[in-house]
Amino acid sequence: MSGWFYSPGTPPPWPAIVMAHGFSATKQMVADKYAEVFTESGLAVLLYDHRGFGASGGEPRHQINPWLQSRGYRDAITFATTRENVDSDRIAVWGDSYSSGAALVVAALDTRVAALAVQVPALGEELPPADGDGSACESMKQLIRTGSVEPTADEIRGPMPVVWDDQDRRPSALKPDTAFRWFTSYGTRSESNWTNEVTLVRPKSPLWQPGLCASEVSCPAMFVVSPEDEMVRSNPAVARDAYERLPGPREWVEIPGGHFGLLYHPSETFDQSSSAQSRFFTKHLLRTDV
Repeated sequence: MSGWFYSPGTPPPWPAIVMAHGFSATKQMVADKYAEVFTESGLAVLLYDHRGFGASGGEPRHQINPWLQSRGYRDAITFATTRENVDSDRIAVWGDSYSSGAALVVAALDTRVAALAVQVPALGEELPPADGDGSACESMKQLIRTGSVEPTADEIRGPMPVVWDDQDRRPSALKPDTAFRWFTSYGTRSESNWTNEVTLVRPKSPLWQPGLCASEVSCPAMFVVSPEDEMVRSNPAVARDAYERLPGPREWVEIPGGHFGLLYHPSETFDQSSSAQSRFFTKHLLRTDV
C-alpha cells in the first residue's frame, strides 16, 4: 500500500490517525484535505490508498474486497506504530462511505485503536439480522484475522464503471447523479490517480454486516451522517442502529448535503464535518497532562 504521512508542528510523541478513502476513491480526492485539517490540530496522519487503488500496488486492480481492506487498516496501524515520534497508544482510524465498515470492524477487533470516526457510513441497505450470541460478528473478525479472503466466483460482480451518465446503455456501480458529478469532478483531475472501473466483492459466508460489530467497539466513536443520504448502502437508519450498539463514548453528528456534500472542498459542509471530527480527535487523543 502507498500512503502519505503528515507530521504536525507540535512536539512529539504524536497521536496519529490512520485514514483510507471510500468506494474506489483515492487519497487525493478530498481525503487529503481532511488530513490537513487534522494535522493542523496537532495530530499526525497516515493516509493511504487501498490495495489495488490509486498509487498502491496489488492485483486484481480496482477490486473492493471488505476483508482485504480491513486487513489493510490493520497493516497501516502496524506501520504507524513503527514511525518515529508516533505514540502507539494513541492511534485512531477514520473511514469514509464504504471504508467506514472496515474501520468499524477493525476498531472492534484491534485493541490498538484508541478512537474511531466514520463519515456517511455505508453499512448496508437494511438493518442487519439479529446476532444475539455475537457469532456473526465473531465470524467476521476471525476471517479478517486468519481466514481466506479470496472471493468465490459467485461473490464477484464486475468489472464495471464506478459511475456512468447512461444507466440504460451502461449500468454502473453507483447510480445517483450526485455520485456521477462528484467522481467526474474530482476523479478526472490529473493528480487523482483514479480509474472509473471497479469490481465488487459481496461476501456470502460470512455476510458483510459491519454494524453487528459495533457492540464490541470500546473506544470513543463518532458517526458523521447525512440524514438525506441518497446512496442505498448508506442508509441512515442502519448507521443509527450501529451507533446505538456502541458501548463506549459516542457522538452522532448530522451534516446536510447528502452523501457527497462533505466531500466538496472548499465548502461550508466540509468545514462543518472536518471541524467536528477534529474536535473529536483532539478531545480523545491529545494529552492534557503534559
